[in-house]
Amino acid sequence: MTSPDSRTLPQRGQSLTDQVMNHVRHAVVTGEMEVGRLYSVYQLAEQLGISRSPVRDGLLRLEEAGLIEFSRNRGFRIIPTSPHDVAEIFSLRLALEVPAALRAAHASTPALAATFNNLEARMRSAAERESLDEFFDLDQQVHDTILSAAGSNRGRGIVNRLRDSTRLLGVSTAGKERSLTEILGEHAPVIEAINAGKGQEAAAAMREHLTRTGRLLVSQAITAQHLDLDPDELWRDFTTGY
Repeated sequence: MTSPDSRTLPQRGQSLTDQVMNHVRHAVVTGEMEVGRLYSVYQLAEQLGISRSPVRDGLLRLEEAGLIEFSRNRGFRIIPTSPHDVAEIFSLRLALEVPAALRAAHASTPALAATFNNLEARMRSAAERESLDEFFDLDQQVHDTILSAAGSNRGRGIVNRLRDSTRLLGVSTAGKERSLTEILGEHAPVIEAINAGKGQEAAAAMREHLTRTGRLLVSQAITAQHLDLDPDELWRDFTTGY
């Protein structure tokens, strides 16, 4: 493994455990860390310049999310995420985040609207600068804020772990099927409807956004793994009813 990229260094307020998780995510996405290859906990700690304790804490959280596995006395490896996993992940997100958008709209306040508007403005700035890591961190904050406003505390943890899974898959629709600005445009109607207190519209916009993202990622995962699967059929198998 090479020295850590500046984008993986700890940000203000970021714990060492989060630093480890972000570093692993980024390394998988960039290809620095390969799925299935064995990596040393000790070498990762040395590379990041921190003790083994937070490294193990970060890796344990990734293991709990089903993203890595430990090999006894040998290290850890990244677990491959299948297209079936991606479809299932988005079926769960649809089940959690669509009703959450409706509830968030019913709980809308001027303070919540200000939070969303601030996040949207920062996402727009990140998109203009093509800052992928910053953009998707803010993207995650938008979804997390919606779940929080909806009172879905357990759902927040579940969705964040599910998002970790798709990020560690190493696939992204950004720059391929759609631009960051286009992705931002999918969030706009969700935020607008929540700020206006329009629950049904917020739910519909969230469903459309997650469906578009999920279908694209399923197709991309199938292509990346050279599998003979019908992405539309796979999507329907997991998401019918949502």
